[in-house]
Amino acid sequence: MTTIWNATFISELLLSMIRMATPILIVAIAELYSEKAGLVNIGLDGIMAFGSLVGFLVSYITGNPYLGLFAGAFGGIAINMVYAVCTIQLGAEQIVYGMAINIFAPAIASFIYKIYFGISSSLISAQLMKPLPIPVLSHIPYVGDVLFNHTPIVYLAYLLVPLTYVFFNKTRAGLNYTAVGEYPKAAESLGINVIRTKYIASIICGFLAGLGGAYLTTCYISTYSDGVVSGRGFIALSAVIFGRWAPGGVLLAALLFGFTDALQLRLQVLNSGMPYQLLAMIPYLCTLFVLAFFGIKKAGPKANGKPYFKEER
Repeated sequence: MTTIWNATFISELLLSMIRMATPILIVAIAELYSEKAGLVNIGLDGIMAFGSLVGFLVSYITGNPYLGLFAGAFGGIAINMVYAVCTIQLGAEQIVYGMAINIFAPAIASFIYKIYFGISSSLISAQLMKPLPIPVLSHIPYVGDVLFNHTPIVYLAYLLVPLTYVFFNKTRAGLNYTAVGEYPKAAESLGINVIRTKYIASIICGFLAGLGGAYLTTCYISTYSDGVVSGRGFIALSAVIFGRWAPGGVLLAALLFGFTDALQLRLQVLNSGMPYQLLAMIPYLCTLFVLAFFGIKKAGPKANGKPYFKEER
């Protein structure tokens, strides 16, 4: 217990929490933009997987993790456009096509990886993005290293929270956007282009989800492997529900899941008797607990998951 409660352990735990919460937060914000426009996209895991592969490949080929990061984001858009066309244009069932993306995208990513590198057991690594400490602030004792010594994408992820709040609550465009997810027929009658808004939501969702996936292979670990996403897309989906479809709530949920993930890794190091598989279950058990006890008390946008056809009256 002395090892657990010393200052170094707590500082490292909080530092890992912020880093591990980052991809969950980015992808949860992606889902928030999607659901605010009435699109329930459960294909986040698949988009992340494809984004992580594209990000890794571009980073490996160019030696530039920044290029890899943005390539992964645009790869996420490409995959999510399949979902968008099927659900927006054709009015297909959103949950079904979200699951299809979860099956299709990781398989494509694995295929491309094996085509490019061949079937090999050797570990192939790319250059990771280096932290960018914020001058002065990063030198504050204890707090500085935890909050102000990260890669730029971490700062961007947490900056997205207030920007998203301001967009949805303080701007006319954000209120129009929200109206599409609440009552699209009324929004259309007011001159809001519902179909266009849904496509914009799909582009934003694909970009951010791909960015979250690319973060894993350009900022977090230096290689790609099948299963690198490890269910983070579903955790991000639960973070949106736990966060009550609000940016601040999503941030708290992402930090909670990031904390449990960081904690289980450190408990694995400290504990020699308990099987590591049980400790690795902690983040997923936390997700189930959150969904069971907090996820049913408030529904999302009223038109969530419902297809919209412009010709209907």
